[in-house]
Amino acid sequence: MRLTPRTLMFAMIAALATASSAAAAGPETGATVPTAADYHLALGDKLRIEVYRDAQLSQSVQIRPDGKITLPLVGDLEASGRTPIELRDVIARQLKDYMTNPVVTVIVVETKAPVAYVMGEVNHPGSVPLGDEQLTVLQALALAGGLKDFADTKNIHILRRADKAGSKTEQTINFNYKDALKGSTPVYLAPGDTVVVPD
Repeated sequence: MRLTPRTLMFAMIAALATASSAAAAGPETGATVPTAADYHLALGDKLRIEVYRDAQLSQSVQIRPDGKITLPLVGDLEASGRTPIELRDVIARQLKDYMTNPVVTVIVVETKAPVAYVMGEVNHPGSVPLGDEQLTVLQALALAGGLKDFADTKNIHILRRADKAGSKTEQTINFNYKDALKGSTPVYLAPGDTVVVPD
């Protein structure tokens, strides 16, 4: 597997995030990691879970379409939307039932490029890459080849999944194409958003 500078950066962040479950248990330990919480794991990300001195529990995994990974003893865990540190802490807490002070490292080996999806009355439905810059709905529609003649420009909506208190919810955001052309406040897409253009 080719290691890119971005991959190495995530590996370094994850290495800083290594700690025992005791360190993860509370602020009284004084352990803080200043910037490792910035990246949120996404569907398709490839991870290396290292459990210190336990080769059988250490696994290379990929986040499935349902947002979860599976580990020995622990079973299925929600990974998508969490930071590497948050996932590390959850794994460490789960392993405390089987071992004393487990030391866990979560390394992001490879990230999947973030995309959004455009469907319905557009000329080229499918995924559009979000890249490193924020992408507006208007720009995404342009990347999808523009609207078809009978598209309902006033009732376009964006479906967005969100994690709240451990449960997934779906938010609907309304978008008016003509208002956007007139310079209304731009609506930016998040990874995994689906833009639906009705007829």
